[in-house]
Amino acid sequence: MLVQATFPDLAQATACNPAVVIVRIDSSIEGINWAQAKADLAADDFDNGRTPEALGRSFRQSQHVAFARDGDRVVGMARVLSDGVCNSYLLDVWTASAYRRQGIASAMIRQLLERVPGQHVGLHTDEAQAVYESLGFRAQPEFWSVVVGSWLDNDANR
Repeated sequence: MLVQATFPDLAQATACNPAVVIVRIDSSIEGINWAQAKADLAADDFDNGRTPEALGRSFRQSQHVAFARDGDRVVGMARVLSDGVCNSYLLDVWTASAYRRQGIASAMIRQLLERVPGQHVGLHTDEAQAVYESLGFRAQPEFWSVVVGSWLDNDANR
């Protein structure tokens, strides 16, 4: 899947001729530099503390993943955990700041939703309610969670 992203603020662009970049959406985990991905997440204040290795493991162990790439650079990612029957959870949806509001996150989410037909898909968001609502998600009355022990204190992060 390809998404056309327009960047009117790039140096070579003008008001009449914005820069256009084609962003590819795929599900291949091959060739991802997880250290760079973690650094990009941190630069966008989206890093939750996982090591680069743990970030990669999170995606490798997910049932479905989506990545947005501008050439070789990962500029977006998302993943779904699923029981394969009736319940899924969408998480780690991120698009690099410079690429936001171009439909990239929506394209990744739509691609992931196509892979879990007939399932209830839940998610948690702090500030992207409008994006999810535009994709058919609706607020649920309550969401409960617990961290078992200390956050990220497990073998995957050591």
